[in-house]
Order: sequence, then structure tokens, then C-alpha cells
Amino acid sequence: MTFVFKEDEKVKMKKVLALTMATVLSVGALTACGSKEASSDAKADTTSKETTATTGNTSDDASTGDDTNATATGEVEKVNLKVWCPEEEMEMTQQLAETFQAAHPEYEITWDIAVVGIDESAANLTTDADSAADVFHIPSGSIAELTEAGYLLPIAYDLENIKSMYGQGAIEAATKDDMMYGVPYTPNSWFMYYNTSLFTEDEVKSLETMMAKDLGADTYNFSCTISNSWYIEAFFYAAGCQLFGPDGTDPNVCTWNDANGLAAGNYIIELANNPKYVEDKDGIAGALFKEGKLGALCSGTWVYPEFKEVLGDNLGAVALPTININGADAHLSNFADYKLMAVKSNTAHPLAAQQFAQWLANEEAQLMRYKEAGAVPSCLSLQENPELSSDVATIALISQTEYATPQPAISQIGAYWTPAQALGEGIINGEITAANLQEKLDQCATAITTVTAE
Repeated sequence: MTFVFKEDEKVKMKKVLALTMATVLSVGALTACGSKEASSDAKADTTSKETTATTGNTSDDASTGDDTNATATGEVEKVNLKVWCPEEEMEMTQQLAETFQAAHPEYEITWDIAVVGIDESAANLTTDADSAADVFHIPSGSIAELTEAGYLLPIAYDLENIKSMYGQGAIEAATKDDMMYGVPYTPNSWFMYYNTSLFTEDEVKSLETMMAKDLGADTYNFSCTISNSWYIEAFFYAAGCQLFGPDGTDPNVCTWNDANGLAAGNYIIELANNPKYVEDKDGIAGALFKEGKLGALCSGTWVYPEFKEVLGDNLGAVALPTININGADAHLSNFADYKLMAVKSNTAHPLAAQQFAQWLANEEAQLMRYKEAGAVPSCLSLQENPELSSDVATIALISQTEYATPQPAISQIGAYWTPAQALGEGIINGEITAANLQEKLDQCATAITTVTAE
């Protein structure tokens, strides 16, 4: 096993990225608009390799490429794997490469591991796919653009086992056109904290149950940030509404103004007007929560340390509760995005590359990231791990991934934030009522789906 680490190449990579970023963004914009021209040259260069890498890879076998033949015959195959990782994961990646080699004696691997951040990987891949890494980290939001341009290899090796490890939201975030293009290893989203001296574990499963409880005249029951467009969508998704179509890829579709959207809007209005609800503005919810004057609020892992310090054993955290809309209970479903391990489509060793990508994202690797960097695992089985079980925020976030909706990755998402925020602010300040809700929802949906001329 050989390792190659070149500091000079790392420096050059950063310089190249800086010089080519404008061009890369241009290509991304064209791709997002459906143009094939931006990626035609890259596809032309990689057609023969992509054919070898992807043919037959839609089944669990994924046994394609030269590495398969070596495995079948029992021979030791020489494999060159280039890997990109964030700087903070260099040591960890080296360790995992060593354990992977030990677990796979059928390969004699030469490793080329370089520092390239997760936000740089997609840009570098589109700049020069042939010299790009075989295995790398990407945000789930880049899946649509990279698959449209043909840069990612579908994950097919041990696919059913991978799917069994994650919640539906995590799988959807890594999926495009019914194929998984990455293995999720950490999520980013929010969930619900609650005071265990005010609510029981059963009570926090339903928002209706929570709001019906009398916590006293000076204590609020629930808080969220309806006026924030990263929070308000949870109510519309729960009602069955679509943002950019059923899979978040159609810029012309937003159903927030249909019958389901109207029901969601009325639900939010009633909640906002309930004296037991307090809108979380300027940190008021956190302050009330620490004072014991708020039963539950919505937030993420970033506030866990301060809450834990004040509430101690009275701090609970769970997935978001259900709400009852039109007579049916449905979980609040918020945005979530993920970090993924991915493989380039024209890798010379598709089987080994997929196996190592999965190795970098398996349970042991996720637990290692959690202990070393606090990265919340996305693997559902780790909820039962004793090393995580005392961290209620981590368990809550993992649990919420089962109900979350992948944040749309298309460029039209940029048109979403301001209209959705205006809708929430209008409800909170009383400008939007049941009387004018339909009109405001129509305006919101139109603004979200209006393509701004560049």
C-alpha cells in the first residue's frame, strides 16, 4: 500500500480553483437551466470510461470494470485511488485508507489523498473530470447539477444494505432519477427541544396535545420561527404541498396556494394567534426556555451546549411533532441537507471506489467523526449506540431525518427565501389573516416560481 501526499499540488489546486471559479459558476448556471452544451466537452472526453464504469451498475452487483475480474479470479489487483477530503479529515482519511486496505487483500492500493474542501469538490470535478479524485465529499445540494452533467457514478454496490441504514430523507437527498449518487454521512437540519419537567415523552409527539396542556399563566407551550423561511416550510410539507414539484426539481411548481396550502396557512395563523405560542425572534425563545417559562422550541444542535448547561437532566430533544391538518396527523417535515461521499463516473476502478466511498461513510467512520469533530451521524442504527445515547440533540436530529424533506438543490431555490419569509412575517404581524390568506398564498407561489432574468 502506497500513499502519495503532495503539498505543492494542494496549493496549486487552490490557485486553479480561484482562477476558474467564474467559469465554473457559468457552467453551473447553464446546467441548472437545462443546457447540455456546458458539459458536452467533458462528456465527450469521458464517454468510453463512463460506459465501462456505469454499465450494469444499476443492480446490487455493481461488479464492473477491471477490478471485478481480479476479484472473481482471486488475483491481487493493483488499484490507484485518488481521494479528496477536507483538511480536518486528512488524518482520519489516512487511517480509514489503511483499514480499508487491510480489509481488502484483493487490492494492492496506491493512494493519492489531497486536501480539497467539500465546497470545492464539485467545482474542481466540473473543471477537470479526468484528473479529479475517484472518491470525494460533496453537499447533497450539488447532486442535481453533477448528475445532469454526467460526473457522478451511481452507487450500486451493496445498495439495499446502504438504503436500510438511513431514513427516507437521507436517501432522497442522495438520489436523482431513482439512483443513489452518494452515501450520506451527516445531516444539517433542526428538531425540537423540550423541558421534561413540563412535557412527557408521549405528549411531545403531537403539537395538538402540547398546545392543549395548561403549563401555567406565565409559561408558553411552544415556539418556532414562522417568520423564517428555513422553518415555515415544515407546515406546508406536512400538509402535502410541493415546493418545485414532487422531487424538488421543477422550478415551475409550487403548490402552497392549493387546498392543502390553504389548510397549512390557516393552521399557521391559528397557531400564531394562540396565546400559548411565542414566535422566536431575537433569541426570546431560548431565554424563556432557559428560565423554565417555555415548554418546547425548535432549533438545532448548535444550541445544545448552553441548553444542557442550564436545564441539565430536564433537557429533552425529539423529532418534530405531528400536526393535525384536515383531520389527518402528519409529521412536520423540514428542510434537510447532507454531506455525502461520492464517486466520479469515469473512475478506472468503479468497484473499489464505491467500496471505499462506503467505507468512509460507514457506521464506524460516522462514529469517528462524531467523537473527533462533533459531526452528527446520519446512520439510524447509531441512535442505539451507547456513545451517542446520552446526547439527546444528536439522537433527535438523526430521528428527524426520517421525516425531513431534502432541501431543493435547483437554482430556483434562490427565489424561495424572500417570498416565504414575507408570508411568515405577514402572519406573525397580523397583516395576513384567514380573510386574505388565499390571495397572499397565490402571490407567494407566483414569486417562488418566477424566473428572474439574468
